[in-house]
Amino acid sequence: MKESMLYRLTEQVRRTGRQERLWSPGDVIVVAVSGGVDSTALLHIMKEIAADEGLGLHLVCAHLHHGLRGIEADRDAEFVRELAERLGIPFDLGHADVRAYMKETGKGLELAAREKRYEYLHQVAERYGASSIALAHHADDQAETVLMRLLRGSGPSGLSGMRPKRREKNVELIRPLLRIYKTDLLQACRESGLAFVEDSSNLDKELTRNSVRLDVLPFLGQYNGQLPESLNRLAELAAAEDDYLQLETSKAYADVVRTEEGILSFSASLFATLHVALQRRLIKLILNYLPLSTEDRDFVKIEAIRQGTIQDRPTTWSLDLGGGVKCVREYDMIRMIPPAVESRIPHYTYLVEQFPAEVPIEGTGQSLRMMRLGAGREGVLAKAEGNNEAIFDADEMVYPLTVRSRLPGDAMKVLGLNGSKKVKDIFIDAKIPPSLRSRIPIVTDATGRILWIPGLRRSAVAAVNPRTTSVVHMVLTPR
Repeated sequence: MKESMLYRLTEQVRRTGRQERLWSPGDVIVVAVSGGVDSTALLHIMKEIAADEGLGLHLVCAHLHHGLRGIEADRDAEFVRELAERLGIPFDLGHADVRAYMKETGKGLELAAREKRYEYLHQVAERYGASSIALAHHADDQAETVLMRLLRGSGPSGLSGMRPKRREKNVELIRPLLRIYKTDLLQACRESGLAFVEDSSNLDKELTRNSVRLDVLPFLGQYNGQLPESLNRLAELAAAEDDYLQLETSKAYADVVRTEEGILSFSASLFATLHVALQRRLIKLILNYLPLSTEDRDFVKIEAIRQGTIQDRPTTWSLDLGGGVKCVREYDMIRMIPPAVESRIPHYTYLVEQFPAEVPIEGTGQSLRMMRLGAGREGVLAKAEGNNEAIFDADEMVYPLTVRSRLPGDAMKVLGLNGSKKVKDIFIDAKIPPSLRSRIPIVTDATGRILWIPGLRRSAVAAVNPRTTSVVHMVLTPR
C-alpha cells in the first residue's frame, strides 16, 4: 500500500529530530501555530511523533492574535483553537497590539510583529515549563532568508540561514520542517484532507519577505530552475563552515583575549599572527560580549578595529563603538572598554607623616613601603636595586611626604639630566598606556617636588651622598 505524503514527512521529521537532537524524552514543546498550511502540518506531524510512548513528548499549541487583520484574525484564532481541541492538545491564545508597539518603538510592521510573536512564545514556554518552541519554517522560508541576507550584504554567518536548533532565552527554538519544501506540505494537507487557513497579508508586497517570495525569487528562477534548492545547499555548506570557524575563533579567544576589571584586551602583535578570517571573527566575538546592539556590530566597525590593530607602527588611538563602548589602542595593547568600567582611577592623595609606612596603590594590587634608616643600621644602602626601589637622603626632604596620582603639568628633575622633564613625556618614553597612567603613583615631599615615580624613574632630589646620615628607603611591592 502506498504511503501517504503526511506519513513520509512525519518519518522525515522524526529522523531530523534524532539527527539534530531537536527533542529529548519527556520534553514539553510549544508549537507555534498560525493556522496556515505550514504550521497546521507541523502540529499534526508533532502530534504523531509525540504519540511515540518511548518519547513521552508533551505539546502545547500556541497562537498569537496580532490585532492586525480584524475578522480574519479572529477566524484564524478560532480555527487553531478548534484544531488543538480535536487533537487533544492544550491551547494557549495570546493578544498583541502590534500597531501600538510600532508607534512606541518606531519599528516596521514585519519586525514589530516578529518581536511581539517571539515575546509571546517565550512567555508561553515559561508558563508551561517548556524546553523548546517549535516553529514551522520550511525550506522555501530558508531560501528566502538566505537571499534576503545576501541582498543586505551579509557575511558567511548570515548566509548559513536559519538553524534547525538555536538557543534563545534558555529555550531551544527548533525548526523540524526546515528541510521540507512547501509543495510537499501542501500535498500532505490536501491528500490527507487537513484544513488550513489562508493569511491575506501573505500577498502584501509592501512587506519585504513577501516581495522576495513573489517577485525576486521567481525572476531569478529564470536563470536557475532550482534556485530554492541551491540557496538551501548554500545555507547548509555555510552553516558547517561557520560552525568550524566559530570553534577556531573560540580557541583564539581563549589564547589571545584577557579580561581584567571588565575590560577585554589583547596584544596587537599576537592578533596579527591570526588569519584575516579569524581576526574579523575574533573582533565580532569580543563585541558580542559587550553591550552593543546588533546594528552596532557592522563590518565597517569591525574592519576599522582590525586595520587599526594590524598597522605596523606602534601608536595610540581611540574608537567610539557606540553605546558608550570604546576600543582603545595603547602601543601593543588593544582594549575594549564598556561604559560601566571607569578607564581612569579617581584622583587619590595619601599623606605619609611617620615611618614605617605602607600605602596601597589604587587598582594595581601593589603597595609602596617606606622606612627611615640610620647610618649605622646595616650600612646605608647607597644604591637601589631596580626601578621598584629608591633611596633618599632623609635630611634633604621636607615632610610630610605625599603619595598621589598624577596631575596635569607634573614635571620632575630627573637624576642624570639637566633641568626637568614632564611626567607625561616620561610615561610616553616608557610606553605606559594612557589608561594606566593614572594608576602609577607619584611620590612628592611637602614642597611639591616629585621625588620618585615608582617603577620608572627617581628624581635628582635628595640624592644619597657621603655626608648622608640617614635615608628613607622606598620599595614598590605586591600586596
